Amino acid sequence: MKTGRKVLAAAAMLLASTAMAYADGELQIYNWGNYTSPDMIKKFETENKVKVTITDYDSNDTALAKIRQGGHGFDIVVPSQNYVPIWISEGLLLETDPSKMPNFKNVAKQWADPPFDPGRKYTVPWAMGTVGTVVNTDVYKGDINTWAIVFDTPDELKGKVNVVPEMNDVIDAAVLYNGGKKCTGDLTILKKVRDTLVAAKPNWVAMEYGTINKMVAGDFAASSDWNGSALRQRLQKPSIRYGYPKEGFVYWSDNVGVLKDAKNVENAKLFQNFMMDPENAGMNSGFHRYANGIDGSDKFMPSDMKDAPEVNVPEEFAKNGVQSETCPPEVQALYTKIWTELQK
Repeated sequence: MKTGRKVLAAAAMLLASTAMAYADGELQIYNWGNYTSPDMIKKFETENKVKVTITDYDSNDTALAKIRQGGHGFDIVVPSQNYVPIWISEGLLLETDPSKMPNFKNVAKQWADPPFDPGRKYTVPWAMGTVGTVVNTDVYKGDINTWAIVFDTPDELKGKVNVVPEMNDVIDAAVLYNGGKKCTGDLTILKKVRDTLVAAKPNWVAMEYGTINKMVAGDFAASSDWNGSALRQRLQKPSIRYGYPKEGFVYWSDNVGVLKDAKNVENAKLFQNFMMDPENAGMNSGFHRYANGIDGSDKFMPSDMKDAPEVNVPEEFAKNGVQSETCPPEVQALYTKIWTELQK
């Protein structure tokens, strides 16, 4: 009996040491800037004895171009849902089968089998939100729930508006503002979109991603933006408000995928499973201020997110939202052509 116990104990120690070696090492995360909780990462490092390095990118296109080049050394990437099918179709993501991971049971039902990753073969939820407007209401007292803030800028805001230069977000907004549908290939609508953008640009002061500090400091008085960014701004400057454009706005999500050429695959899988734990997802949301698609995570979020209008879309505006989707290649090419002209 003692011998049997010794054998079992030895086997357990072997399994433990194997598991430890399995987790030891590094993890290279390639993610949007200012989007990852340092405390959450520290927790992952401590629990798994993995050293995490985070490298920032500023757009879906930047990330995709970098990985396409190869030789990047990253393990994890966090693309938006309209880009996930592109990553999958180009063979850039590893099929890790998150749906078979222990913590998958925590994924909210509506995010367990999304059209952009059927069956969750590649990705797990990171964050979700909307694209709208932010306005300093000390500067402008009019309607903020309209894309006219950006595309037909009121006099009070001219020369004070920023546009976050995420191509699809900007063009989708302009399409909706002109009465079109997302991913439209209608050349009449797209000509209006092009004309709208070109005419509006002289009224903008910048096209930058870093809105939080500059909105709070007063360098910008309005901007196109994401809802979590808007919440972080309001918490620092109460006069800043988030608008849900009546012409339509986009619901989006970002998702954690493992790169096909990742060097630390097992650690990357550990991270995917880790992010489906409610406490970890809630901790991360407490930093970036977006919802996350993990059931039970709200218990671990700051109390000021519970009723925040930036996180919880008011019922009066919810009907105007449309889901982000992957546009057909020919439409994406037209978007790129418009965007290239806008950059001149």
